[in-house]
Amino acid sequence: MDLIVEAFARSGKPLVVLGDGPDRAKIEALATPNVTLLGRQSDAVVADLMERCRAFVFAADEDFGITPVEAQAAGAPVIAYGKGGVLESVVPNRTGVFFGQQQVTSLNRAVELFETHPGFDARIIRQQAECFGPAQFATGATMIVDAAYAAFQRQEDPERAVMKLDALVKEE
Repeated sequence: MDLIVEAFARSGKPLVVLGDGPDRAKIEALATPNVTLLGRQSDAVVADLMERCRAFVFAADEDFGITPVEAQAAGAPVIAYGKGGVLESVVPNRTGVFFGQQQVTSLNRAVELFETHPGFDARIIRQQAECFGPAQFATGATMIVDAAYAAFQRQEDPERAVMKLDALVKEE
């Protein structure tokens, strides 16, 4: 979070920060007048802000990262560090933009790129988030179990069958 606050403090662009945590004092020290720290908020307030924000900024390297998907479910484009799970959930120039290094200059370049984008379609962004919904998860899990069990019945390697399935899905 400190990277995001520092980047926006330097650029002077408005930023709203939600949540509390052990780095709160550090974040407060970095914040400038253009950075609003709201602290912990109710789910309703978070949902409202996500629906109305210009973009959701995410600087973490996480295996999945649920908050960028939640932001997209609200129709918000994502400006994200281009590593980890966001590479699966955010589609460049359709649902957001990436920055390549966890550095202030890299993030600020991504923000500038975002601002020159002709516009993100909230409907398309929401559709992308739906790819990670419960129904899709259940369908995917069923496909994996079915492929592994069928391979087992044929006395083939179930793991190899699942890997082939994964390759087919990525081709689509």
